[in-house]
Amino acid sequence: MSGGGARRWGFGSGRVEGLREDAQAAKDAAAAAFYELDTAQRDLRISIETITAVDNSPPARKAGADFAAFGERIDANSHDYINVVDAHDLDRDGLDSAAASRALHDLNRVKGQLEQTRTDLSRFAHSIGGLLEHAESQLAQVAPAVERGRQALLAATQALDGVRAAGLNSDELAARLAQLGPELTKLNQGAGQHGVRPTIQRAEQVQRQAEALAEEARRLPEQAVELDRRLASLRTRAQALANRAEKVDPVLSELRRRFSAACWQDLQQVPEQAQRASRQAEEKLRDAQRARQEQRWGDAGDLLASVRAVLATADDAVAAAGERLQRLNEVSFSRDKETEQVRFAIRDAQRLAMAGRSTPEPRHAGPLDSSVERLERAVAALDTGGRHPDYWQFLVELDAIKETVGSVVQNIRESRAGD
Repeated sequence: MSGGGARRWGFGSGRVEGLREDAQAAKDAAAAAFYELDTAQRDLRISIETITAVDNSPPARKAGADFAAFGERIDANSHDYINVVDAHDLDRDGLDSAAASRALHDLNRVKGQLEQTRTDLSRFAHSIGGLLEHAESQLAQVAPAVERGRQALLAATQALDGVRAAGLNSDELAARLAQLGPELTKLNQGAGQHGVRPTIQRAEQVQRQAEALAEEARRLPEQAVELDRRLASLRTRAQALANRAEKVDPVLSELRRRFSAACWQDLQQVPEQAQRASRQAEEKLRDAQRARQEQRWGDAGDLLASVRAVLATADDAVAAAGERLQRLNEVSFSRDKETEQVRFAIRDAQRLAMAGRSTPEPRHAGPLDSSVERLERAVAALDTGGRHPDYWQFLVELDAIKETVGSVVQNIRESRAGD
């Protein structure tokens, strides 16, 4: 003991090895408890699914809820167990006694939790024995669901027979009904082969699909009438487009006579586009009529949707020419109305940006200040445009400014709504 130095005792490494072995034994025991709990949970899940499949009583729902709570508890235990195992490397060199002791303590703790949960789960399983026995005796409840599915299929078949008797084509519906054949086979095979819950779900699905098929079959005559109405309506609309397209040339002529080329160049192709759209619509309408006569209902509906889209695009283009002339007439007579509308929008946005503040936020002030400058430049461009200013560019720029100001206002309101 002389010299004041610490002496290393020979039995230290033996003590560490002993603790390491104890911790390893605790780790193995915890693993066994983890496996036993997982097995018990999976076994009990089958019983719970059997109960909940055939019994919707409050005790059965409570059993399901209690089992779900056990599931959360088991998940927490399992998470804790995995974390503890990952946290302690019992095989590493240099394991000291403190680390081994902590590992032993933690592993014993999680083992105790797993074993306690397993005991509580066993007690719970015993408590629902009566429910399980009752559920197993109620498997006959599957039969009514299966019978409803069969009856729905029969009704769908009869509805299709009625469609055929009316001289309408029902091949598509018949094909969809035929696809339910394998499901009917599985229903006939019963819950013993496919399980209680899947059989009930299959029966309900077959019932829903068969009922939908029967409803579609009953509506098929109405669909034919509606299709005829749409055909007539779109044919009238296509003819009206052709007539309107003939009136675009005089509009373009006035635009060319009174305004600079920049105001009307993009509209040059409108008459040709409208005529082409009218021809396309007429062609598609003939195809749709043919599909209707052949009772290809889906094809006919798709063609009519295409006709509607073609006509809508052409209508917009034709309308744009007239609207362009109207707006150019108004702004050439007086630009004050358009200008003041934009000024008002900017001032209104500036007041909103300043509400409750001494200075506006830069992200709001910047676009608004820029909008003021853009407006002034647009007005100045008109003043220096000579005899034929680019009124359309002026209007386009004002529209863009209003869009920018509107975005700023929306951003302000959204940001304040979130405060």
